[in-house]
Amino acid sequence: MEGQDEVSAREQHFHSQICFLLFAILYVVSYFIITRYKRKSDEQEDEDAIVNRISLFLSTFTLAVSAGAVLLLPFSIISNEILLSFPQNYYIQWLNGSLIHGLWNLASLFSNLCLFVLMPFAFFFLESEGFAGLKKGIRARILETLVMLLLLALLILGIVWVASALIDNDAASMESLYDLWEFYLPYLYSCISLMGCLLLLLCTPVGLSRMFTVMGQLLVKPTILEDLDEQIYIITLEEEALQRRLNGLSSSVEYNIMELEQELENVKTLKTKLERRKKASAWERNLVYPAVMVLLLIETSISVLLVACNILCLLVDETAMPKGTRGPGIGNASLSTFGFVGAALEIILIFYLMVSSVVGFYSLRFFGNFTPKKDDTTMTKIIGNCVSILVLSSALPVMSRTLGLHKLHLPNTSRDSETAKPSVNGHQKAL
Repeated sequence: MEGQDEVSAREQHFHSQICFLLFAILYVVSYFIITRYKRKSDEQEDEDAIVNRISLFLSTFTLAVSAGAVLLLPFSIISNEILLSFPQNYYIQWLNGSLIHGLWNLASLFSNLCLFVLMPFAFFFLESEGFAGLKKGIRARILETLVMLLLLALLILGIVWVASALIDNDAASMESLYDLWEFYLPYLYSCISLMGCLLLLLCTPVGLSRMFTVMGQLLVKPTILEDLDEQIYIITLEEEALQRRLNGLSSSVEYNIMELEQELENVKTLKTKLERRKKASAWERNLVYPAVMVLLLIETSISVLLVACNILCLLVDETAMPKGTRGPGIGNASLSTFGFVGAALEIILIFYLMVSSVVGFYSLRFFGNFTPKKDDTTMTKIIGNCVSILVLSSALPVMSRTLGLHKLHLPNTSRDSETAKPSVNGHQKAL
């Protein structure tokens, strides 16, 4: 027993180190992404700089948690296939169901923490100025932020309490709201995940249709029956004409100057695109663009076909419901009929689904103002983007499972740990 407890403690310590290393990598990547879009004018050397820096760290933490939630599903699928391919390999025994289940628990815990504590704190802390009559400073802003968080928590609790009383006027259901950790917070997070699923269902079709347009803007299109030199010459003449008009206008005509500056900026952008198309190689123009478009068409067709087949299975067979089946667990059976190739296809489709949902989210008219701009995005918009991506990433595993894009079932932690301990002991004895 003492030997098994020692192995379990060592295994948990090793798993915690792996979790810390993975999260550190995601945090560094998230920090570089946010600083790429953060407005440089927000970097003062005063009290506001400290507030912006704290909000930046909290937003980076939230974005890292979102990235971890997105990557956990592909990581679980590929881990299952690796364990099936090398079941007796000593060097991958750490990759077991206990680690996977622990990562999912950490992702759920940090998602709740970011969604209900860190991001509201960052927003209110950024907008706070301190109560009137108190000495201005960081402490006054923290005090105002904590008071606002308390009032927000009471408001949400009151709304859920009233909704529970209207829907289910039962003493047991009312008393369950007092159990914040076991009932209230998981229930509230489930409601937000449901809203995230609905948002994904709304954004994904829009994103699938917009992906072709977005990739067409990023890639260089083939030049068929086009004279790029002539187009660049015409654009150059138009740019020079607008520049001369700007130089000849009086400063009192402010409206015309602003309109001409905007038109000149559009002309310069078009000229830059034409010059990029001219400098592109023939291989990039004639091969990459058609290949990417065909790949997008294939991925979209496979996604729609899998979803349609899953819907037909749900209509015909009741046991095909996600709640009606129990998976064999990590490392016991393949999640796809085609083995490793099928698992790789599932991972590609999951990433494609997430990217399409993000593109569709920013393509919606209501969320169009949330689109981040390089070196010109305020901290308030960064916080809003981090919350939106966190909600979408939290709902991605649920929607992928519902649409039939994967058949992953997480195992029981205790049972998997018990099965993993003898194997580690056996390897230690062999050594």
